[in-house]
Amino acid sequence: MLYLDEIFLGVQSVASRQQPQLPAAWRKVAASEAIIDSREVVPDALFVALTGEQTDGHNFLAEVLRRGARGALVTREAVEQRRAALDATGRPWVLAHPANGQELAEQSPDTCVMIAVDDPLMALQRLAVHHRRTFTPTVVGITGSVGKTSTKEVTAAVLSRRFRTLKSKRSYNSEASLPTVLLQLDATHEVAVLEMGMWAPGEIRFLCNLARPNIGIVTNVGPSHLERMGSMEAIEMAKSELPESLPPDGVAILNLDDERVARMRNRTAARVFGYGLSPSAELWADQVVSRGFAGISFRAHYNGVSVEISTSLIGRHSVYTAMCGIAAGLVLEMSWDEIIAGLQESMPQSRLATLPGINGSTIIDDSYNAAPLSTLAALHVLADSSGRRIAVLGDMLELGSAEEEGHRQ
Repeated sequence: MLYLDEIFLGVQSVASRQQPQLPAAWRKVAASEAIIDSREVVPDALFVALTGEQTDGHNFLAEVLRRGARGALVTREAVEQRRAALDATGRPWVLAHPANGQELAEQSPDTCVMIAVDDPLMALQRLAVHHRRTFTPTVVGITGSVGKTSTKEVTAAVLSRRFRTLKSKRSYNSEASLPTVLLQLDATHEVAVLEMGMWAPGEIRFLCNLARPNIGIVTNVGPSHLERMGSMEAIEMAKSELPESLPPDGVAILNLDDERVARMRNRTAARVFGYGLSPSAELWADQVVSRGFAGISFRAHYNGVSVEISTSLIGRHSVYTAMCGIAAGLVLEMSWDEIIAGLQESMPQSRLATLPGINGSTIIDDSYNAAPLSTLAALHVLADSSGRRIAVLGDMLELGSAEEEGHRQ
């Protein structure tokens, strides 16, 4: 829950922040969650009217009113331009400045509050920082070129066997979507597992400044977004921003089988926990067996102990995903029984989906934003399947100078 006085205070610029003086009737008014997509607004939600290259969230304020939003972060000018459309909904609303709240004095607490800010995105981020500092969960940040969402799901499944765990919704990993996840934190959460994406250099560091992770997991570095970033070195440096942002008492969980990730051990003040398929890693696996659509099994080794693991994750490559969840559990001193129970939960396949086809066939769909690493992984799943097998391949985009090499591979 986000109480209105917290929202009014948190969205303000830190340099000029003033305690709002809300009328008594409004002090217990709260928003259930922050939402950036007008189509997902539910009663009592706080809508954030973002302005992007394709659309302007202010254009949907009338719809947001009809859906029962508790309030919205808006610019004053944009609301003034749309007064007639908002009034036509028949729902009472008020435009308020967050530094005082005087505009609410004559309003009923069921009125929708349009909170006038300088920039809704920046206001959302300021509010997320303010809210995050109210709580002290262990925050696990996850990044990598491939496998972020799967790793987030597996890690959250493991940690939730002992801890009250918050996790990112879907692929909420950007400067606009991650703050909405942080705003779901409450005093009961012991752990938060957050996915961190990268569009440009500095973005992961910015997300770390918002979320303040204690544990960072880096899955791999590949040519995804190479066209935009320019070089593999640039992608490596951008992904390095997560371990670089960890505190000295934090832990960097790194894939030592990926040379570029392994180099990140020299770029963090945190303790390094390495995982991979080599005994040189702190946590390592062998005897990896793919059982097709039934999942995988492998043997995990840590601190002189060997454990047999089975999980519903599909494909041999998923051993790395599973090891991330295991590593996070070991770092947080969970027992093997707890970790195994988490891994045996039914795991959603975030990008690779299996669908029934005609004549008893099965379609393996891995078409979302494919890259060489994910395409190779999908082909391994196909190879481990029985019967006649057909691969239908399309373009992999944003590979830049690695385009021909990636497709030949």
